This record gives sequence, C-alpha cells and structure tokens, in this order.
Amino acid sequence: MALSDTSLVAKASVPPGLKALLSDWRRGDRAPLARIVIGVLAVLTLVTFGFSVMTGASDASIWNVLGLEVLGFATDTTLSARDSIIIYDIRLPRAVMGLLIGASLAVSGAVMQGLFRNPLADPGLVGVSSGASLGAVTMIVLGTQVFGPLFAIFGIYTLPVASFVGGLITTLLLYRIATRNGQTSIATMLLAGIALGALAGAVTGILVFKADDKQLRDLTFWGLGSLAGATWTKILAAGPIMLAALLAVPFLARGLNAITLGEAAAFHMGVPVQRLKAIGIVTVAAATGASVAVSGGIGFVGIVVPHILRLIIGPDHRYLLPASALLGGVMLLFADMFARTIVAPAELPIGILTAVVGAPFFLWILLRGRMQMGL
Repeated sequence: MALSDTSLVAKASVPPGLKALLSDWRRGDRAPLARIVIGVLAVLTLVTFGFSVMTGASDASIWNVLGLEVLGFATDTTLSARDSIIIYDIRLPRAVMGLLIGASLAVSGAVMQGLFRNPLADPGLVGVSSGASLGAVTMIVLGTQVFGPLFAIFGIYTLPVASFVGGLITTLLLYRIATRNGQTSIATMLLAGIALGALAGAVTGILVFKADDKQLRDLTFWGLGSLAGATWTKILAAGPIMLAALLAVPFLARGLNAITLGEAAAFHMGVPVQRLKAIGIVTVAAATGASVAVSGGIGFVGIVVPHILRLIIGPDHRYLLPASALLGGVMLLFADMFARTIVAPAELPIGILTAVVGAPFFLWILLRGRMQMGL
C-alpha cells in the first residue's frame, strides 16, 4: 500500500468526535475538552467518595450496613451495628469534609492566581493559611477566658469565624503591599507572603508556648493537617462557609477572565474591578479560613490543582474553577485514603503527604518558568 493510502486509512479511522476535538485543540479552543474533563472529574469524584467511605484501618463493611438498615437483614447484627457507627459517624463525615476542604483550597488557589495574575499564588505559600491558623489557634488557646462573649454569640461557628478573620486580614495586607498602580509584583507578593506568614507563625508560637498540655497535643497534630477529627458538628460549623464560598466563585469567572488582560482593560470591558477584588478576597479568606479551622495546615493543593488543569483545559475560569473544585476534592480524598492505610492502624498527617507532592511540583513550576524566560 502506498504511503498516501496509509495516511488516508489513518484519517478515516479517527472517530468524528475525536477529529473535531483535535481540530478545536489546534485552533486553541479547549472548551469542548474542558467540558469532557469536568464530566470525567465528576464521575471520578463519586467513585473516589465511595472508596473513601469503604477504606480504613477497620474492616467495617458498608454492605453489612446496607444489609441491616436498607434490606432489613444482616448475618451479624452486632457487627452491622458497629459497622454502622464507623461508616456513618467516622468515615462518611470524613469523606464529606475531605471533599469540601479539597475543593475550597483548590478554588482559593485558582481565584488568587486569577486576581494576582500569577500562577504561584496559593493560600499556603503567601501567608493566608498562616493568618487563618493564627485566628484558630488564638481561639483554641485563649478560648472562653478572653473571648467568652464571642463563643456566646457564634457558638460552634466561633472557630471558623476566627480563622476567616485571620485569613481576611492577611489577604488584605498581602494585596495592599504587593499591588501598586493596578499592577501586582510577583516578587513583592512572594516576599510579603513569606514575611506575613513568618509573623503569623511567630505569634502562633507564642500562643502555643502558653497552651496547656492537652491544647499542646491537639495543636501539634492539628498543625500538620488532618481529617481525623471530622465530625458532623464540625461540618455543620465550617461546611456552610465553605459551601457558600464555592457557590459564589462561579460568578467571578467572567471578571477573572477579563482581569487577566490587566485591571484597566477589565474596567473598560465593563467589569467592576474593585468589587471583583473585594468579593474574591473575601471568598478566598472564607474558604481558606473555614478549611484551616477544621483540618489544620494542608498546603500546596491550591497551587498543584489549578496548574495541572491549566495545562490541560486552558486558563478559562468558566471551566477552570469547577474543574479545580472537583480535582481538589478528589486529590484530598486520595491523600486521606493513603494517609489512613500506609501506617495502619496509626495515621499519617495528611499535610505531610500534600507537602511531599506539592513542594517538588512547586520547584518544577519555578524551573519551568526560568527555562521559558531563558534564564
């Protein structure tokens, strides 16, 4: 067969849908691919959530629970009752919290990168998580001794609100320092984030020094990041804040797309730039603060997830934001399953795993940027 005939067979063997997708890719239109990726991620989220509920150090079986409570029979009622407690009161709230926290951190990173027009922006790297941690630690250590009226007013929401305030103050300071005449300096942002994070860490250290033995043990494990303390009460306290932030983010997509051209260009396109920045900053602070309040320090999710997705589906925030929420939840659930099983029956703090993966990825981004600039 001639070479031309071989090429004709190869072209004929390509499905029409894939051929159209490749054509859109060559033209730079990644919207069809983005929709497919979001659909795949949605299915993967459901599958991962199911595996998370079924995975753990205990041999608890979800099938025993279904047999007892749904089908009305079970081989061992005592075993099924125990399994029901493990599934409903331990694993299920842990999986729900993992999805919410992973989605919140990933979306916060995507929003910050859009606002700052900088792929290195991340709540953990630029001090926002440190500020949120400071707010939470302040409430944990000082508690009712100093902030009794706040506990009386906010109840179970006191810790998430304190984390939100700490993250909000840090984000506002960071934006104020790094932005001048509508332009954000990458170097200034990173250096200011390091300084603000160090300052928040120093104050946190003073509070930890003041903590009693019980508080110190809780703070040490909490600072490494973990979903071990997930309960329905904590979900009730922090979940609505994270959910509200996630629901508000899609409305920022058009403005974030416009602001990539610069604040002046976005303003002339009819985007209310100042309102967009205010809503974006408050959203990031709320999502990050609520996440830190219930899980501690889990870093690098906000920089790894959006960057991977930009390489695949492009920078369009209409697709990037929902895809980041889905992939962030999936990534954190996978990390949590690994943390629960690798040293079973003990548990590895999940923040250690995300740092092991995220730190080399961050270095790769830096080296890739240097090579692109020819440095």
